[in-house]
Amino acid sequence: MRKSKHIPSWLMVVLCLLFLYLPIVVMMIFSFNSTKSTSVFTGFSFRWYQTLFEDNDMMRAVYVSVSIAVIATFVSTVLGTLTAIGLSKTKKVMKEFILQINNLSILNPEIVTAISLMLLFSALNIQKGYMTMLLAHISFCTPFVITNVLPKVRQLDANLADAAMDLGATPFQALWKVIIPQIKPGIFAGALLAFTMSFDDFIISYFVTGNGVQNISIIVYNMSKRTNPSINALSTIVVLVILVVLILSRLLPMLNKKKEKRVQ
Repeated sequence: MRKSKHIPSWLMVVLCLLFLYLPIVVMMIFSFNSTKSTSVFTGFSFRWYQTLFEDNDMMRAVYVSVSIAVIATFVSTVLGTLTAIGLSKTKKVMKEFILQINNLSILNPEIVTAISLMLLFSALNIQKGYMTMLLAHISFCTPFVITNVLPKVRQLDANLADAAMDLGATPFQALWKVIIPQIKPGIFAGALLAFTMSFDDFIISYFVTGNGVQNISIIVYNMSKRTNPSINALSTIVVLVILVVLILSRLLPMLNKKKEKRVQ
């Protein structure tokens, strides 16, 4: 019998990775190009990084993106974690109802969420700008935190908090010293996802902003209408920042486990 010819699995993996990451690598390479050409690499230069850091509008956009992402991540993580813990103590019917509402906001197309938030702020006569963008980011990040934290909460012993309070802990101490450490991986995963979603968002931010407030996504969209290699430089920095965050998200839990083993 003839052996069936098939593509090796490792080759499929390599081709898939090339399809996903080759454009990013090309973009990073051309961010160091000495000319505006996006097809011919003429020489190595930090010209576009210098142009990027000298652009006040770009630096303001970076500040807006980072500050909103950090604040939205913190607030949505707190709200999502408390909601997930509260849902674990809620009756099944009410829990399922709230989870369906939470899932609806995740599955809802971003353009629909953007328009609805824009209409809400307009109806309430809230001037669009930094604050409306921040509120919008908190609203769409919180459901993702809930979906990451809730599975960890479900894995906990239902009597854990009661046992802690029976031993003399206050409700806050039981939450902070017993419950939170047990669900820390879910909280960290939810916070990381919330930060990424907020930092990367364009559609919702575009509809709820005003008064010249722009994040990185909006300013890149405006710059894409003309050839500007500074976009490559900015995108490269964003990729590197996300890469560092991902590496730290892997290393920190490993370091914590090693410290716990040494203590034991």
